[in-house]
Amino acid sequence: MPTLSIIIPALNEASVMAATLEAIAHLSRKVAVIVVDGGSTDNTCEIARARGAEVIASEPGRGLQLHRGALAAQADILWFLHADTIVPAAALERIVEALADPQVVAGNFEIRFEGRGRAARFMTWLYPQLRRLGLSYGDSAIFVRREAYERTRGFKPFPIFEDLDLLHSLKKLGRIVHVPAAVVTSSRRFEKGSFMIVFARWTAMQLLYWVGIQPTTLGRFDAPVRNTKPGSAPQ
Repeated sequence: MPTLSIIIPALNEASVMAATLEAIAHLSRKVAVIVVDGGSTDNTCEIARARGAEVIASEPGRGLQLHRGALAAQADILWFLHADTIVPAAALERIVEALADPQVVAGNFEIRFEGRGRAARFMTWLYPQLRRLGLSYGDSAIFVRREAYERTRGFKPFPIFEDLDLLHSLKKLGRIVHVPAAVVTSSRRFEKGSFMIVFARWTAMQLLYWVGIQPTTLGRFDAPVRNTKPGSAPQ
């Protein structure tokens, strides 16, 4: 079996961290978990350590935190999770099956957004449509061969769209597969305030990225979208 490390960027994620790590504990075998903390002022780090995760400090910024975690990991496979993502118990088997094909360099999972509200239902429907257009995001639990990650030089220190940038680079090296199993992630970033306003802002940011606006520039206008403490950055 190849070795695998899970890397989770976090900033004031005490409200969700325990559930995420509990789901990881129910995987078929024990794996290394690295939580990369961007300066939490709540008890995120204490919760992570109490559940067996290694915690390393970083400046805030999702791309930067993810890459710090990848550099600290020693495994053959790097699996990047958001702090509010619940993985299925058979996830490791699905990853190993996907990477049994030597042409496959990376992959991701289906997403089901938690909740019964309009935002959760709509985003759960929308993500498969986006995937058919070749768009996948970090909340789909991206996994990658370490060798391929290193060849692309990994996540760039972008505040947003670090996931799209990495996947674009990985596609040049080999196949990226979609695993027919779902992770469950929070819809909280789409439920803060009016869903239509939040979704319109999210869509506009996507369009600006694809017409060539740099993520570092877009990040200056991207207000925190998750329900974290005041002053924290979105994860």
